[in-house]
This record gives sequence, C-alpha cells and structure tokens, in this order.
Amino acid sequence: MTVAVRFAPSPTGFLHIGGARTALFNWLFARHHGGRFHLRIEDTDRARSTEPAVTAIVDGLKWLGLDWDGEVVFQFARAPYHAEIAQHLLATGRAYRCYSSPEELEAMRERARAEKRSIGYDGTWRDRDPAEAPPGVAPAIRLRAPREGATTIRDHVLGEVTVGNEELDDLIILRSDGTPTYNFSVVVDDHAMDITHVIRGNEHFRNAFRQVQIYRALDWPIPEFAHIPLIHGADGGKMSKRHGALGVEAYRDMGYLPEALRNYLLRLGWSHGDDEIISTDDAIKWFDLDAIGRAPAQFDFAKLDSVNAHYIREANDARLVDLVAARLEPELDHTLSANDRERLARAMPALKPRAKTLVELAEKARFYVAPRPIRPAADAAKLFPDKKVGDFVVAVLKIVTTIRFHGMLS
Repeated sequence: MTVAVRFAPSPTGFLHIGGARTALFNWLFARHHGGRFHLRIEDTDRARSTEPAVTAIVDGLKWLGLDWDGEVVFQFARAPYHAEIAQHLLATGRAYRCYSSPEELEAMRERARAEKRSIGYDGTWRDRDPAEAPPGVAPAIRLRAPREGATTIRDHVLGEVTVGNEELDDLIILRSDGTPTYNFSVVVDDHAMDITHVIRGNEHFRNAFRQVQIYRALDWPIPEFAHIPLIHGADGGKMSKRHGALGVEAYRDMGYLPEALRNYLLRLGWSHGDDEIISTDDAIKWFDLDAIGRAPAQFDFAKLDSVNAHYIREANDARLVDLVAARLEPELDHTLSANDRERLARAMPALKPRAKTLVELAEKARFYVAPRPIRPAADAAKLFPDKKVGDFVVAVLKIVTTIRFHGMLS
C-alpha cells in the first residue's frame, strides 16, 4: 500500500497555526513512508471562500517548506462528480429523496427538544412514496443510514470509539439546490484521491462517524483516521491572537525562520523522547502517528523564541544577511550596497548569538548600515531643545561612531 494523505483547508481565512501543524503532520507522515502528500482546497462554501485566502494558504505552505505532490485540487470544481455519486446511491436504494421543507424540519426539531429527544431528522420521507411529494418542491437527497447497531472508529490517537447508530440521523448528501454537503464531498474526494490516512484536527472527529457510514453505503474501503488534539494557549485557555492564533505570514513577519516554526510545531503534540531541537531530516526519519499525544498542546511564545534563537545561531551568515537586508532596506529607503552587505557579513557572527528573531537581528544590525551621522532617536532629541547643543551632540556622535565603526572592522 502506498501511503497517501491530504491537507484540506477551507479558504475562508489565513493559514492559522493549527492548520499549519496539521499540514506538517500530514507532510511528515507521507515523507516518512515514501508516500504522497496532497493539497485540496475545500471551497464549496462559495459565500466565504476567497482567492486571497487561497493565496495565503498556498504561500504559507511554500514558506514553511511543505511541498505537495501533484496539482492543487479544488473541491468545488468536482461538484458534478459528487452529484453523480449521490445519484448512484439513490439508484441503489442507499439514499432517498427528502421533501421536508425548512419549516417542517424546524417544527420537527422543536418537538424533539420538547420531548428531550435527539433533534436529528426523524426519517419522515425515508420509506414514504415519492408520489406523495408536494408539487414544485425540489428534494434533498439523504443517506439511508443504518438505524440499528453501532459505528466504530479505530483512531490512531483517540483509540477505539463507538457511537450507537440511533444517534446518527439520515445525513443530507445533496442539498435541494443540487450542491453536495461537506461530509459527502470529503468522502468522495478522499476515495478518488486514494487517501489511505486521514490526519486532521479532532474537531472533525464527530464527522468521521457519518463519513464511515457513507463509505460503507458505497462499498468503498475506509481510510485510517488520526484526529489531532487542539492547540491551547500557554495558560491552558482557548487559542486567541494573544496566544498565537495568527496566520503563518504573521510569524514570518515577526522574524521566525520556517525551519524553527516547523520544529516548534512538530513538538506541539508529538514527542521523541526529550529531544527539543529536531532537524527536518530527523523529523522525517522519526515521525509516526503513535507518538501523537491525546492532550491539547500548549502554545508558548517563549519556547518558540528559544527554538528560533537556536536556528538563527545555526543559520548561514550569507542567508541571514539577505534576510536582514530585506527588512532594513524599506526602513532605510535605499538598497544596501555591496560594502553594506560586506559589513553585515563580517558582523553577523557577533550579532546572531544575541537575537531571538530576525526583527531583533535587524535592529542590532542597523547600526552597521545606517547613514552617518546617526541622529538621536526622537525621545533622546527632546533632551536637547537647543538646536546648537543638538548639533554639537550629533557632531560628537559622528566622530565617536565613525571611530568605533572602523575599529570594529579592523
């Protein structure tokens, strides 16, 4: 069996840190087993899916170094095929047309709440003659799910979990407007892409039971599942922006190296003994699903800073010069000269051990390439309201900095 996995984000926003970790785990699993890693954009929510979000996801994965196999798959483009499979289920009696109106469905839910029953669909049209359908009503298509017995998921992370089939109602697979629903599209696409392992966040765990029922109705092989626990903040609370719930591009802008972020995300919920610094080559060699923990991981900026500082110290000086120059040039409003870059290269061995991020590194390196004389910062300038005194201080600074600057390079 050739291992095949997929990362399947919805393009409704940036590539957030939890999605980046899911993509990383899928990528490592595929590379560890010599398999395939696919990228599928689940853009069936046309109202919320945007091109900028697709671009942010693709750019974020590229920056992280997570390359995928084959072309990007866009789920919405496959909607006709999803509908074809739904019609097949209908023809084989494993699905049926449902003519219940939204008002009838809401009344059904209200009765269930009043009687303290499950608010799932009650099967009104499951065995009813379609000839009784009200005129002019476009039906949805529902899966004829088993009503007795149970559905069991054997998950690589969460273990074996069983849900009684009475808790799972007849899922809509094709809406009355002919569009497929999320759970149905996922199953059809995973099967078409020969996905062998579904590795995703555990917020999707409940969906797995419905998806298994769809696989069985279609007589398709069921992939193996691994549902990854959520990431929490350092205080154990739900992730927010202050905890680090940001887009991957924000971490790039804050001065983190992609290999450092990969290393840190790897350690959020996966372990290899006491190892903290794990190279990408070692991660590919060691990664497997049995080392993913069940408990939520805690995101900690201090630990990320520590990991990033390590990778900055280990980074090639020429690469750091390029990265620092890219940050300084917009601020200085000019392109650094060859001499400027040479000065940065000579200073880099002394600068990089003192920086946790590229932002800090650029701040420390600015002195070497800033135009002379270096004028006092705005706060310091307030101490010299007399222009002549200020000019005198600037002149002295010019002499001192020039002497120190040339002395450092000698």
